[in-house]
Parts: sequence; structure tokens; C-alpha cells
Amino acid sequence: MSIGAELVLFPKYDLDLVASAVKKSPPTFLPAVPPIYDQLARAASRGTLDLSTVRFAISGAMSLPVATVDRWEAATGGLLVEGYGMTESSPVALGNPIGPSRRPGTVGVPFPSTDIRIVDPDDPETDLPLGETGELLLRGPQVFEGYWNRPGDTAATLLDGGWLRTGDIASVSADGFVTIVDRLKEIIITGGFNVSPSEVEDVLVSHPDIEGAAVVALPKPRGGEDVAAAIVLRDGVQLEPEAVRDFCKSRLAAYKVPRRIVVVDELPRSLIGKVLRREVRERLLAS
Repeated sequence: MSIGAELVLFPKYDLDLVASAVKKSPPTFLPAVPPIYDQLARAASRGTLDLSTVRFAISGAMSLPVATVDRWEAATGGLLVEGYGMTESSPVALGNPIGPSRRPGTVGVPFPSTDIRIVDPDDPETDLPLGETGELLLRGPQVFEGYWNRPGDTAATLLDGGWLRTGDIASVSADGFVTIVDRLKEIIITGGFNVSPSEVEDVLVSHPDIEGAAVVALPKPRGGEDVAAAIVLRDGVQLEPEAVRDFCKSRLAAYKVPRRIVVVDELPRSLIGKVLRREVRERLLAS
């Protein structure tokens, strides 16, 4: 607003509210989360929403599928870039350049004065070689000083030297771009292999008939974990689980392909649209 821009706010996300606002005040910049971008892009592709004025858009809060980026940029002609941060990092720490050098599928590079490390999750004092996957640590002026009246949690989260344990598994490319694999606590271990739920979800939502997906671990009858998926199909579509598995087999290693696939009407989400995997798992276990 200080530069003369108009700011349009919504009491909550609603496609009809957005469509009405776009007609009155064509947007040039939009911050949102991946499910919103996906729904808006699909509406634009159907011709029910004109997003051609949007030049730049930024995404956060959850993994941004490359398929969503492609769909959005095809619908708008603008750029959609992803960033990364936490409440404990005030909140942004990394971001993609808003330009041709941005790299879909990554959360970009560290902000100025921000340092990062990739370490062994079981021994955060041990740094891992470039390109390997481990826990992401952050250090910079935006990192908090600790939790109020919670010294135990502070000691577990803030390491010597001001390093913040993010709890996220990531890797760094040779030129500094960071890829978030998944939350450390949500990694699925099946047959001795680690599976990222986000990686499998990205493949599932790239299917033209699948509107949403959540991947979780379910216990095997004889111990261990299975990769399980809850999927939401597009209106009027019928899709057999075996067809979904065949689609995944051509894009994922065999051990990452969901062994159990359940079609659901909707996925539980937070107020900002983030899928609540824990609740998905509880529902699948209950059923």
C-alpha cells in the first residue's frame, strides 16, 4: 500500500469471492497455498476465471507440486515461485528468485545473512556431503531466541551457534538451491527404505483424474509400514486402485508405489488449506 498498490483481502478463501474480486480489481500479485493455486488454475483453464493479469505469485506452507506450477503458469502467463520458512524463523528463510532463474520443485536459496546446513538427523553435529539428504538447519537474524518458558523445547530446537533444527529433510544442489523432501516425523519406512509422502503425492496429483492426495504410513499385519494413499477424484470420474498403481509404477521406484489406495470424498485440511496427514491416517486406520 505504501507504493500505491491496492490490497484485496478475503474473510476466507472462496472461489466465487475470488472470481468476483478479479473482475473488479484484476490482480498482478498473489500469495497463496498450493491447493488454492491448483483450483484457481483449473477454473482459469475452463474459462470461468481470467488470471492473465497475474505476473507474480508466491507459495508456501506446504510442498508445491511441479504440476501445479506448470498448470498455473500456463493459465496466467506469470511466474509461481516457492519459498520456505517457519514460525521460529520469523517466518521466511529461503526463497526462489522471481525471474527466469527460479527452479520449480525447490524452495530456492537462503535469504541474505542466512546460513544453512544439511546434517545427520541422528547426530546434528555431523554435516553431510553436498547433495545428500539430511535435516535442514538454519541460522540468521530472523531465527528466534527460544520458546517462552519452555527451556527443554528450546534446548532441543536451538543448537550451539544459533542453529535452528527445522525437522525437515532436505538436500542442496551444487549451486545452492534447496529441495525439501518432507517432515522428518512423516517419512515412511517400508522394507528398510525411506519414502517421502510429498514425492508420492506429487505423482498422484499429476494424474489428470486425481484432484487431491494424501500419503501416510499404515501398519502391516506382521510389522513394518505400508505406503497408503487417500485420493480425491474429479467430479464424474471413476478410477480403479490398480490403474492408479500402474500410473505410479511408471514414475516411482517400486517400493514407493502405494500398496493401499482409498478413494475419499474430501481430505481434512487446516484453515490455510494444508492437508492434515495425521487425521488422514487416523481415518484410514478407523476404516
